[in-house]
Amino acid sequence: MNNEQIFQLGLGLVDPWVVVKSELVMGEDGKELHLHLGYRKDYFVDGSGKSNVHDRVKRTWRHLNFFEHKCYLHCGVPRILGEDGKVRQVAVPWAREGSGFTLLFEAFTMFLIEQEMPVNKVGKTVSVWPKRIWTVFNYWIGRAYAKADHAGIEVLGIDETSSKRGHDYVTLAVDMKTSRVVHATQGKGAETITAIAGHLQAKGTPPEAIKQVCIDLSPAFISGVGKEFPQANIVFDRFHVKALLNKAMDDVRKQEVKKHAILKGQKYIFLKSEKNLLDYQVALRDLSLETLPRLGEAYRLKVLFDDFWTIRNPEKAQSFLAFWCDLATEAAIGPFVEFAKTVARHWAGITNYTKYHLSNGILEGINSKVQLAKARARGYRNIQNFINMIYFLTGKLKFDYPRYST
Repeated sequence: MNNEQIFQLGLGLVDPWVVVKSELVMGEDGKELHLHLGYRKDYFVDGSGKSNVHDRVKRTWRHLNFFEHKCYLHCGVPRILGEDGKVRQVAVPWAREGSGFTLLFEAFTMFLIEQEMPVNKVGKTVSVWPKRIWTVFNYWIGRAYAKADHAGIEVLGIDETSSKRGHDYVTLAVDMKTSRVVHATQGKGAETITAIAGHLQAKGTPPEAIKQVCIDLSPAFISGVGKEFPQANIVFDRFHVKALLNKAMDDVRKQEVKKHAILKGQKYIFLKSEKNLLDYQVALRDLSLETLPRLGEAYRLKVLFDDFWTIRNPEKAQSFLAFWCDLATEAAIGPFVEFAKTVARHWAGITNYTKYHLSNGILEGINSKVQLAKARARGYRNIQNFINMIYFLTGKLKFDYPRYST
């Protein structure tokens, strides 16, 4: 068995493709293996047995390394004349159309990304310009995303994230039942909800199929959901409501710190739960609450509000919430009075939590994966790259590229 036959077996070539020549030559970064492929001359023939090869197009593909040497495949790919008189290029089995890499090389780069290697690092590892790796990555993501089944969705979670600190926001729509991102679109305004609704409609989930949508209290999201999913019940995310309550608590602390310097730097001892505080922090917090009545009353209201999330009976939950709002109003502590007004304005969406028990906790878990990828990549300059990375990490997509195994 000669070298060409060995390489032919290694490449898994089948009739009519063969390795006609192999050579190890010196390249810019060391020795390179170049394999020249051909085909049986009697394979591409018409009904009369005459060759229908119109011409050949010279193509080159980067393949997996041979030991430490870069490997390239070369082939004069035939273009054949069809019965309709049109010339078409023959598809080769080792690479997809338009790519400068073999399928196995592309599978290897996707494998490295699956192992949480940043794309720029993948490019350095395989000695390929990172933009070309992004092109490969985006092709396979786009292919898998187009085939994804997004029909029959009933419950959505919607939230935004950013590609880098304070810039280029992306809104995510999550199927709460399967915990997967079904659509991501640039921006964080009402138009993003329109884009989400359009995608779902095209994928077999009409607006009337959506029964509940869990969002934060963003006016843009509220108006967008009301317009695009008019039959859905809005459920305001528990964590965002608690964030507003914590802000009210900290605003009270900031007001008090002007009179009592001891409170400076004590922000988190009034926001964290007791189990997350050290003993000295608990003692310091309790001392402040005992000696500063206004701060103590605000903290009591903050802790009391948490009971709302544990009530399962919707009627009892609404009664409790009305009772709490009355207490906050009577206490006349500015930030808490404003928070009570916010609760009143968003009454249905907040109390719907007790009916459906929806929370964007699932989306927060997804967002943590996105943030980790963002940190590894040090932000994403190209927003579509960022969106496709979100699909890759959290879309639960099915890929049909060759599987690479170590």
